[in-house]
Amino acid sequence: MSRAEFNGSQDGGFEPRTIKRLIGGAILVFVAVVLAASTTYVVQPGYRGVEVTLGTVSPGFKPEGFGFKQPFVTQVIPISIRQQTRPMPAECYSSDLQQVTMEVHVLYRVPEASVVKIFQDYSGEPFDTLIAPRVQEALKEVAATQSAEQIVKNREAIKTRALELTRKKIGPGFLVVADLVIYNLALSPELGAAIEMKMVQEQEAEKAKFLQLKAQIEAETAIIRAKGEAEAISVRGTALKATPDFIKLQIVQNWNGHSPLVVGGSGADMLLSLEDLRRHSAPAGRTNVPPAKPR
Repeated sequence: MSRAEFNGSQDGGFEPRTIKRLIGGAILVFVAVVLAASTTYVVQPGYRGVEVTLGTVSPGFKPEGFGFKQPFVTQVIPISIRQQTRPMPAECYSSDLQQVTMEVHVLYRVPEASVVKIFQDYSGEPFDTLIAPRVQEALKEVAATQSAEQIVKNREAIKTRALELTRKKIGPGFLVVADLVIYNLALSPELGAAIEMKMVQEQEAEKAKFLQLKAQIEAETAIIRAKGEAEAISVRGTALKATPDFIKLQIVQNWNGHSPLVVGGSGADMLLSLEDLRRHSAPAGRTNVPPAKPR
């Protein structure tokens, strides 16, 4: 440091030359930082980079991570390859010319192989210009083949068919449409009330058919049971006629401990208890006097 600069620093100031050197150094550091930043890029996870140099798109995408590029003239634009969900309103007409409105949530993602093509043709966001119109067309085509009542009842089938048509219209491998979710399916108030009433009537009719079938089965079961009992009685009667001694066996088996019954001889159909027989065989003037008790 010269004597003049030293004296100037002691006085609390800097020489103009020193100030210029400091400013020049700061500018050089700033330029170096900007230059270093413009020659590097970082692609975040879940994204792929599209390299654009002076308006020319590179045919290959940049994977996630850190990399180098030409300063100032090259840009690396990130494109998401994550699954996204976008809502959209949809309006269509059924085969019976009833208006049906709904809200559809579309689940989709961009394959990394299609990142550059999507950027070139749809500015990196294909939903508004490609996916939404195809979904709307598919829903209209499917709804035109179904009545309003069938659309309400078969919402899952409508969604499945519309998803297949959407994928076919977009093309395989270009975009992945994972699913369609239908919300808030609405009809006119009058038509909705009519369909609800019809569904209630159908449920009541099904209930009446079930009760009728149940009664029929119960009646058939009773008939079968009665036939079985009649056949059993017939078989038992035949067995009794063939083996008369079977009656005696039944009497012995069913005796309840009281005085036994007297059975008539062959050809007799009378059963008397011993008490009845003793009562009828006693003399008319004789009374049964209980024996005296011993003293």
